Amino acid sequence: MTYKETLDWMFAQLPMYQNKGKVAFNSKLDGITLFASHLGNPHTNFKSIHVAGTNGKGSSSHLLASVLQEAGYKVGLYTSPHLKDFRERIRINGKKINKDWVVDFIENNSSFFEQRKLSFFEMTVGMAFSYFDKESVDIAIIEVGLGGRLDSTNIIHPEVSLITNIGMDHTDILGDTIPEIAREKAGIIKPNTPVVVSEFNEETAPIFKEVANKRNSKILFADSGNYNSDYEIGLLGSYQKRNIKGVLGTLNLLKGFEIREEDKVNGFKNVVKNTGLMGRWQKIGDQPTVICDTAHNKDGLSYVLEQLKNQEFDTLHIVIGVVKDKNITDILPLFPKNAVYYFCKPKIFRGLDENILARQFYDLNFKGEIYKSVNKAFKTAKKQAKKSDLIYVGGSNFVVAEVL
Repeated sequence: MTYKETLDWMFAQLPMYQNKGKVAFNSKLDGITLFASHLGNPHTNFKSIHVAGTNGKGSSSHLLASVLQEAGYKVGLYTSPHLKDFRERIRINGKKINKDWVVDFIENNSSFFEQRKLSFFEMTVGMAFSYFDKESVDIAIIEVGLGGRLDSTNIIHPEVSLITNIGMDHTDILGDTIPEIAREKAGIIKPNTPVVVSEFNEETAPIFKEVANKRNSKILFADSGNYNSDYEIGLLGSYQKRNIKGVLGTLNLLKGFEIREEDKVNGFKNVVKNTGLMGRWQKIGDQPTVICDTAHNKDGLSYVLEQLKNQEFDTLHIVIGVVKDKNITDILPLFPKNAVYYFCKPKIFRGLDENILARQFYDLNFKGEIYKSVNKAFKTAKKQAKKSDLIYVGGSNFVVAEVL
């Protein structure tokens, strides 16, 4: 098979949460455990850092990888979802996994996939672990896909675990209260393994402490520590400052790796160049300014939309689309009334119909038009915006992906 044929087979044959939603979520570790055994348990052959959280886990994973690269290590990075190319999920020192490697891996294991009915995510996690093992990485940064306790990545035994911000997201799967969601995230805490929590929260801290104590794991609340977060960060967006302390706490607890201050400075500054991260307050156009950001839940959007208020522009244009399982009433109050809206639907099964989305905004007297596609909405926004205006694209990873 060609690379394209391989991807088509993967997406067609295997359920994927990003496209299907809850029906694709496999709430147990049996499948990935069997697959890892079939592959020879590659995840036991390299060191790792495990990163979970509602917001900030992707950025934190890339920041960790970038610093370790600057320190001279060969660093694997597994993240999800991808925006443009599946291979964004699996990188070593910023370089995406080879297309031929993807094709060969699928062909060599296709009978196992079909017999065991593995999920898309289980398959890609196994692919990443096998790739990092074969390429002999010094350490891999592994981002949790969804939750933590029952996520397919949770078969690793990392050097350090990092839990970033906890907020309301994927409530149909993880629970509909902050403490319930925190308990799922706390599932990545391993026995006798230090865990860093980026942000102290009175609702979640007792849960993290309880689980850490039960597992004899040292716990560090990074924002309570004496960490300097005043670094130049290659990721735009003032909210990235919230991630820095968690990253610094994790690096300080990581044993056996020599990391100098200059590695941190250069790693934070060069993160985009080193790791290829996209979609985090990413500027993709000038005159008018065009910003896209993948924030899609209440906490993430509150940071991003607050930053929008601090930008200079004449008129704000917002291209927005969301998925069906998004609680619109929860995020609507965050959006500015004095913007021009372009309502659209991302091109996936889970995409919320643009008319339904617009109706909820119209009910609160927002102004905007409805478009059949993200591409049409974005093109119209660019056509209507003056050079002194700002266009913001967001609401979903998939809206950003289509624009990029």
